[in-house]
Amino acid sequence: MKKSLLPRLKKIKMLATDVDGVLTDSGMYYSEHGDEMKKFNTRDGMGLVLLRNAGYKIAIVTSEDTKIVERRAAKLKITDLAQGVRDKVSAVEMLMKRHSLTWDEVAFIGDDVNDLEVMKRVGFAATPADGTDQNKKIAHFVAKKNGGGGCVREICDMLLSAGKT
Repeated sequence: MKKSLLPRLKKIKMLATDVDGVLTDSGMYYSEHGDEMKKFNTRDGMGLVLLRNAGYKIAIVTSEDTKIVERRAAKLKITDLAQGVRDKVSAVEMLMKRHSLTWDEVAFIGDDVNDLEVMKRVGFAATPADGTDQNKKIAHFVAKKNGGGGCVREICDMLLSAGKT
């Protein structure tokens, strides 16, 4: 972790994340019967659990609206779930208000153009290694790992390490 990121990371009280391309590998899988499936990374899930157990608020903010994401959030005991979101800035502002937070106290992980406006506002913006070039340009941190491949855990571990210093 770059020492220059430490002041930003120390202020964070909530991690919000997109789903497709961050918690998943961006793939849209369909069964022969038309059932949609997504692949989540268990280490990312454990990172979110560890972060929550350390006192951080965890939120999922996605434009998708699926039972799959609802089930994943429930399994990880994430109650701040905003699905079907067209305006992610407003959704994050609502979460901030709910938890009495400022933009500087929020970290966000996004991978595509619909995440850019939130990433421009938060105290700490991150993107997976396979995020778009636009996201990489404005992110404070580009993960070494891809979406769905451990990037969320990488960022959770950074936040946990920063909280210990």
